[in-house]
Amino acid sequence: MMNEPALNGMACTDRDRRDPLLRPGNSNCGGCGMSNLLQMLRRATGERELKMVVPACCAAVTGGSFPESVFGIPAIMSTFASAASVATGVAAVAQLNGEETRVICLAGDGGTYDIGMGTLSAAAERNEDILYICYDNEIYGNTGGQRSSATPAGAATTSTPRGKQETKKDIIGIMAAHRIPYAASISLAHIDDTLRKLQFALDARGFRFLHVLSPCPTGWKSEPAMGIELVRLAVRSGLFPVFEVFDGERYVINIEPEFSNEALMMYLSLQRRFRNTGVTEESLQPNIERYWNYLRLMSGRIVPAKRN
Repeated sequence: MMNEPALNGMACTDRDRRDPLLRPGNSNCGGCGMSNLLQMLRRATGERELKMVVPACCAAVTGGSFPESVFGIPAIMSTFASAASVATGVAAVAQLNGEETRVICLAGDGGTYDIGMGTLSAAAERNEDILYICYDNEIYGNTGGQRSSATPAGAATTSTPRGKQETKKDIIGIMAAHRIPYAASISLAHIDDTLRKLQFALDARGFRFLHVLSPCPTGWKSEPAMGIELVRLAVRSGLFPVFEVFDGERYVINIEPEFSNEALMMYLSLQRRFRNTGVTEESLQPNIERYWNYLRLMSGRIVPAKRN
């Protein structure tokens, strides 16, 4: 059986990066969304010179123990809270040396939404020349699977075994409020849109922020082979909006969802983290509708009339 060509056959050609960003032998779980992201990032970067800063998160464990590393580029490990600050220093030194190096922060949801928010906000406010990528598995993945402000309502974690009550923080809205040049959400199930955004963010200057919904079979209690399908279901149902924000004010919706109730039901039923917590597709619909009304207003689209 032949493999289907992906991304117009880019993989394993001269247009592909020779040394992968994530080498074989890494310790990622099967079905990890971060692994898929790094393979996509490899295709987007080509032979660009890169440096990466990784705070405490699953990616830090993935890297392995010094002096070994599974990363195909120079990578610096930092504390949970300091990734954006460390990346700021790396980018400043590269600029002083006249290097074309692009500096990437690769962080999980805990280091982005919660512990690292202070330095993240400060670097964004200063418009540092950094590409910050949050691979969001919605559950402090490498510290036991606790609740975070990225965890969606209704998901069971080790610290919320009956399901989280609060809704998820609007991280793109927060970053857009800093009026950074570029912020976008990424669906790993839509590879052409993903590749375009990664390339745009790598080429742009100033602070750029990408938010990636990253399946975690361990935390989501799902089958490893279902990860990309789960992302697709989240997009189809409207639960995970895919959009861009330029300069904090120009919103562009990239994928129009079906608002499929069946897709939302499938998304919940294929993950055991939502079982026995009382969350249903009906209970999630009002927040989905409210957020999409907000997105349509921000993007200049017509908001549908409210049904009686």
